[in-house]
Amino acid sequence: MATYRIDRINKEFLRLISEMLQTRIKRAEAAEAVLTRVSVSRDLSYAKVFYTLIDQDGREKVQAVLDSAAGPLRSMLGKEMHLRTIPELHFCYDDSENKARAMDELLDRVAELDARQKAERGKAPGKAWIICAWRSTARP
Repeated sequence: MATYRIDRINKEFLRLISEMLQTRIKRAEAAEAVLTRVSVSRDLSYAKVFYTLIDQDGREKVQAVLDSAAGPLRSMLGKEMHLRTIPELHFCYDDSENKARAMDELLDRVAELDARQKAERGKAPGKAWIICAWRSTARP
């Protein structure tokens, strides 16, 4: 469980790193990354910076640019933040948006199938279907 202090540090790192990628890092590929969150360890030894891309084509190139910019970013963070230690930055691609999109598509397909079955039967799904669906998701 993250403490209030770690949460504040996460938010501040997210704000500063995104600002630095837009203004201070000269590589255009670094500006393509959209930072989603930062997760700093409790001892402030390392930080995972999660990002996503609007255009997925240059993912490897953006990852390489971000990895090469980790050192200068850490140095800039050291000058901006008043912390004893500045964590090592590790950039990780955040694919949770893609997973959420896939889950939405699955739910849309299930709703479409349910509507088709309802139209074929001419009535709403019965209680047996609801109980069966509940039992398949319930854990003993």
